Amino acid sequence: MTAEGYCESCGRKIPSGRDHTELDLGLIAGVTDRGIRHQRNEDAMALATADTATGPVAIGVVCDGVSSSPRPDEASLAAVRAAVRVLLGAARRGDDLAEASAEAVNVASAELSMLYGTDGAPSATYISAVVEPDAVVLCWLGDSRAYWLAEDGTSRRLTTDDSLAQEMVTSGLLNETEAMASSHAHVITRWLGADISDPQAHVTRFTPPGNGVVLICSDGLWNYLPDAGDLTARTLPAASDDPLGVAGELVKFAVDAGGIDNITVVLAPVPLNTARGAQR
Repeated sequence: MTAEGYCESCGRKIPSGRDHTELDLGLIAGVTDRGIRHQRNEDAMALATADTATGPVAIGVVCDGVSSSPRPDEASLAAVRAAVRVLLGAARRGDDLAEASAEAVNVASAELSMLYGTDGAPSATYISAVVEPDAVVLCWLGDSRAYWLAEDGTSRRLTTDDSLAQEMVTSGLLNETEAMASSHAHVITRWLGADISDPQAHVTRFTPPGNGVVLICSDGLWNYLPDAGDLTARTLPAASDDPLGVAGELVKFAVDAGGIDNITVVLAPVPLNTARGAQR
């Protein structure tokens, strides 16, 4: 982003307010909102697209600032901006995008280290999705999630939360409903922080089995819609042609359901809608 507030990639003016932001790049779109209970939006998102030798690529990064850390809004914004620059450069060069996803986390971590101050270490969860013509590369730390949504019955969550709740489910101590109702529901065990020099991010590659939508989001959405089937019912088929409109509807659903947290939703239809992208 230039000093005047314009994106160096697409030339669009970047919205300056963070209470509610909508971004539509054709191939990928997202909405982030403050919700009802928080005084500021501590979520952030960054989107980008690239034309490559193998076809179009869509990139989405979402970070949810850790409210118990200082300046979480600064942490999330710094992280998504740093990460998307790395991922966009890698896509344009034709680099391995799994390796680039891990490097993007390291660069974002270095960016956050510059925010370390006398008040402590700003921190955030992290998730990125790089949607290629034939695969999706995911990278995450914390409990922001990615889902595959499809009308053919293959919908599922693609990420596993880094949280005490997930550890209790994995160990068999509680089922998922019991874990999410516990006081440990949102205690995360991995994150991106100014005090963490070597973040251990998850990186995985997913091959879509057919047509559908990749969704990445903060817990402000999945607090109310954790099930992939329920998300599919609210997302498809409309998201294939109107990802921005459907992202906005999902955010509104979360706000109407209570809006206890900041909410960020990013949608990328698969296969990437190049006709719609050309119209943006």
